[in-house]
Amino acid sequence: MTIQTARLSDPAVRAFVTAVNAHDRERFMDLLAPDATMSDDGTDRDLRDWIDREIFSSNGHLKVDRESNNGRDLVAHYRNDTWGEMTTRWHFEVEDGKIARFETGQA
Repeated sequence: MTIQTARLSDPAVRAFVTAVNAHDRERFMDLLAPDATMSDDGTDRDLRDWIDREIFSSNGHLKVDRESNNGRDLVAHYRNDTWGEMTTRWHFEVEDGKIARFETGQA
């Protein structure tokens, strides 16, 4: 069963999912700490290149199935025009209300 985005527990994670689904790159970037990092399937990636390719130029969309760790860990169906839809896991590290790091990969 999908969790409505507005009901996600962590405010920064909720804003992240909202920005992804609205394709709002400016809002998304405002959520990140200045030195934010990320990894995909266990490999660190260039953050800006990855989000452009995997989210914003390919119409990325998240439907959250489960959350844990006070809303900082998600299992979600992620879809984009490049890869189609897959079940993914997401982990967020939040500092001072900003996302300092996120890790994603297939679940």
